[in-house]
Amino acid sequence: MDVEFGTDGWRTTVEEFTTPRVRAVGQAVVDYVREETDGTPAVAVGYDPREGSRAAAEELARVLCAGGVDARLPDRDTPTPVVAWTVVDRGLAGALQVTASHNPPSYNGVKFVPADGAPALPAVTDRLADSLRAPDPRPESEWGAVTERDFLEPYLEHALSFVDADLSGLTVAHDAMHGSGRGVTDELLARASADVVRLRHDRDPSFGGTPPEPSADHLGALAARVGDDADLGVANDGDADRIGVVTPERGVVDPNWLFAALYDYLLESDGGDAVRTVSTTFLVDRVADAHGHAVHETPVGFKWVAEAMADHGALVGGEESGGFGVAGHLRNKDGVLVALLVAAAHAAEPLDDRLDRLRATHGDIAQDRISVDCPDDRKAAVLGSLETAIPDAVAGAAVEEVGTADGFKLLLADGSWLLVRPSGTEPKLRVYAEADTDARVEELLAAGADLVEPLV
Repeated sequence: MDVEFGTDGWRTTVEEFTTPRVRAVGQAVVDYVREETDGTPAVAVGYDPREGSRAAAEELARVLCAGGVDARLPDRDTPTPVVAWTVVDRGLAGALQVTASHNPPSYNGVKFVPADGAPALPAVTDRLADSLRAPDPRPESEWGAVTERDFLEPYLEHALSFVDADLSGLTVAHDAMHGSGRGVTDELLARASADVVRLRHDRDPSFGGTPPEPSADHLGALAARVGDDADLGVANDGDADRIGVVTPERGVVDPNWLFAALYDYLLESDGGDAVRTVSTTFLVDRVADAHGHAVHETPVGFKWVAEAMADHGALVGGEESGGFGVAGHLRNKDGVLVALLVAAAHAAEPLDDRLDRLRATHGDIAQDRISVDCPDDRKAAVLGSLETAIPDAVAGAAVEEVGTADGFKLLLADGSWLLVRPSGTEPKLRVYAEADTDARVEELLAAGADLVEPLV
């Protein structure tokens, strides 16, 4: 069965997203939750607004039901973090979410969320991959029940109690990018007394022809509204587990800077370490150090962030792609709740002012990445060759340390770094760099490409 669980579930083209494969995933989850749960387990089955997502969710629900598992469907397409939070809140055995997240409409997929609400670790997804098979219905007398529930209202009530925010007098523009955050993130902001300007809030399975990814090149309309008729802009990706933020002075805020600002705000009322991926900024480390806390580095993938948050009792976890999770709420990235947190931070101190203060205190950072084509079957060999080809210096700076949490991260004497790691979703190697200027980042990326390309 050609189903592979990557960094965040199974994701593939719609041509490969066939009913037999969807049903096989459903049966694997039946086997897993029945082994892990006493009595009749219950599993939430959510979905995003893509064409075919609701139908796939209903197919999964039927497989669960015939396997003796109760299935709980939401009454509309629903953000992944809402579904994950529902698992924890209602004590469910897990959740299946039909979504391809920020990928274009030519993709779809399925995420599995275990009972703790965190992303599934390989120990779980490997079991699912090994259990893929055609459905094996139990006698009808042992079938579970399929029910449709309101997932949103309990989540919204919880979020408002978790974040003490009075947004009176603040106008926030929310770009749903036609995704599952529409009517959810904006509703949460409105209930916190913000005036909300709504963009791309109609359901469109094609996402208006733009991948629902809240990156700078997709948020031009949102940026145009901020500073004009909105004080702050927030955007969500297709399943609303990630966030993009726009301010009047900076436009679209680099997610690395957003992570530092969010952590800085949380530390005003709480304490704790932070967790970041290997590709995320050292600026977070500087904020942590200034408050007497530590930062724990993980491989790329929020499943590793969530695991480290539990291991270290961390206050917040995040990644450079705009996914953040907050302790006490959910060990999973949540672009809905974080939108409220960012708005609350902006109400307490304008986000541009906070970022200026962080820059003045901790220095400037710039970061970028490039991709180098590399067939999947060459990735391991290239990284093996790189291990013996790491130079003593990169772009004029000595290599002081080499990290191997995910690929190779070269820490340089001038405080900058260069990272080479394999993509988990494409036939490419990723080359990241961070330094104190854009020009220096470009030098490092060029040096990284020169280092890697001959090895492919």
